[in-house]
Amino acid sequence: MKNRLKKKHVYYGILVVLVFLIQSIYYPDIPFEILKGKYANEFSKFIEIDGMKVHYRDEGKGFPIVLVHGTAASLHTWDSWSKILKKDYRIIRLDLPAFGLTGANATGNYSIYNYTEFLNHFLTELNIDNFHLVGNSLGGNIAWNYAVDYPEKIEKLVLVDASGLPTYKKQPWIFKMAKTPVLNSLFLHLTPRSIIKKNLEQVYEDDTKISNELITRYHDMALREGNRQAFIDRAKTDFKLNSTIHIERLKSLKKETLLIWGENDLWIPLDNGKRMNSLIKYSKLEVIKSSGHVPMEENPKESLDILNKFLNEY
Repeated sequence: MKNRLKKKHVYYGILVVLVFLIQSIYYPDIPFEILKGKYANEFSKFIEIDGMKVHYRDEGKGFPIVLVHGTAASLHTWDSWSKILKKDYRIIRLDLPAFGLTGANATGNYSIYNYTEFLNHFLTELNIDNFHLVGNSLGGNIAWNYAVDYPEKIEKLVLVDASGLPTYKKQPWIFKMAKTPVLNSLFLHLTPRSIIKKNLEQVYEDDTKISNELITRYHDMALREGNRQAFIDRAKTDFKLNSTIHIERLKSLKKETLLIWGENDLWIPLDNGKRMNSLIKYSKLEVIKSSGHVPMEENPKESLDILNKFLNEY
């Protein structure tokens, strides 16, 4: 009898601990209106594109520069650049479908082709038909494909640690998790800040630059209703299309192109930047030391100096 009671107490004890652990890492979706109140500002606007309410900001005056962020980021990744650039240019940046305040695409289609067409629809609605285009990571992939498809609209192209070529290395753990059954189901509900922090430590070279505010913003955006499922859908998209097609498209690119690369990028290594530079006819590669995957965030001054020099060249 005593042994039964003892086992029963142990069982309940384990159950209590499990409930506590689950509660400590369970994060429900955050409603759009709450995040809008926290992360939209006086420059934020919303426009209906392809059935989505797209969050964007349109600041400054002058020749337009369009900034496109990468996977799991938002238009806030360009904050440091925009603060300076809007003094001389018109800066347009947006939250891509699946991320930020824009949220999921109802179709679940996150192919590069679909993203490129989405960007064209967005810019057409804003009546922007001639501009500089800048993209980081996924945004870089979208940007160079856009430049191939709509060369007449692009003045200069800037690719920051852009994707689009095979990396010849293992995928980041966050993408593996999103593709793994059961684990990706847990991700929909169990998404602690520690996951976001670990992810940022991979994309930043200098972890001391990762502030609590930065972690909170990325975490909040990940929890925006619909974004976690969208991230899984995005990760499941087959990016390993025939690399020959990608190579030929890059070779066909005739726009003056600047490649900015973090020397210690763990997600898309510098070798990719070198290969991309060798394929694009009118390109040059600038490498930022002590920088990772998002130099516009991690090394804003150094990367912005490189950008301004390029934009001012004739």
